[in-house]
Amino acid sequence: MATPTLPLAIIAAGGTGGHMFPAQALAEALLARGWRVRLSTDARGARYAGGFPEAVEIQQVASATFARGGALARALVPFRILGGIAGAMIRMLFNRPSIVVGFGGYPTIPAMSAAWILRVPRMIHEQNGVLGRTNRIFSKRVDRVACGTWPTDLPDGVEGVPSGNPVRGAVMERAGAGYIPPGDYPMSLVVIGGSQGARILSDVVPPAIAALPMEMLARLRVAHQARGEDEERVATYYAEHAIDAEVEPFFTDIPRRLSEAQLVISRAGASSVADISVIGRPSILVPYAVAAGDHQTANARGLAQAEAAVVIPESQLDVETLSEQIRAILENPEAASRMARNALAEGRPDATEKLVEMVEELSGVTPRPEGEQR
Repeated sequence: MATPTLPLAIIAAGGTGGHMFPAQALAEALLARGWRVRLSTDARGARYAGGFPEAVEIQQVASATFARGGALARALVPFRILGGIAGAMIRMLFNRPSIVVGFGGYPTIPAMSAAWILRVPRMIHEQNGVLGRTNRIFSKRVDRVACGTWPTDLPDGVEGVPSGNPVRGAVMERAGAGYIPPGDYPMSLVVIGGSQGARILSDVVPPAIAALPMEMLARLRVAHQARGEDEERVATYYAEHAIDAEVEPFFTDIPRRLSEAQLVISRAGASSVADISVIGRPSILVPYAVAAGDHQTANARGLAQAEAAVVIPESQLDVETLSEQIRAILENPEAASRMARNALAEGRPDATEKLVEMVEELSGVTPRPEGEQR
């Protein structure tokens, strides 16, 4: 008897960690449930795909944005997008997916457009509290809109389903890890800036840490994620002030570092907020001021209202303010522990399973995990 072909899910995601990390979480879960998974992204997104399981087929598509390049490049954008859509349609006609799931970003346009034209079941997942441009375009052309941050600002006539933001398997392995409150022993502080807008953290965080009392500095270890162009100067500053610090453009072991941290300083990207919540750590969040629709402020709202995070608007971020907030948390173990518990209560460790349920409901397909009798 021939083995039936496994159903195919196409996951379309743009080229930032905010789009790719939840896409990776869904890919991992679908593979475990017996699906084939193809990731549709562009060359930039492919650079973030290293953490995806090897079983995921990576399909680079032609895409473009009006936000970058000169006049000629912008004039060619519609033709590049149309070419990408045509290519996606041809691939779907030869190997029809059971569902297409978009996570936002311009590289999702070809796959989502092809799915709409061919009437393939389709859904989008929005990580932030405000729909991104691409997800806003498709929100009225899909069967379901899953919302990672709730409430989400949605267009009139569009209904969303609160799902939470999926986190990668490496984060789930650390979910609810025991929190060691700050005290008279080595402490860890993690600084993550996301793929955009990290420069202000590289400007303000190091001197804010240097302004802490010497007895606190002597016990502090810093892991600071800085842009490549800022890496050397940030590392030099820490070294000149005798601060024990690791500075890298990207830490591949962020889940471990978060689980060991007494405090996290971060942008309020949806994936960062989800990771911090699922693991359960006190945080100081600095929303990216020019994020579309000020969506990072919306992302931070839940942790702020739960008294799990201190939110400092970028316009109010300075060395003195930040240093005072760091000190207030690290000098008060009871308050820090309470923040950690409150953050954990805001986490949605079931977000990935919620998305899997939506995928299987919309597609009408419920494959069995590999190894089960068919």
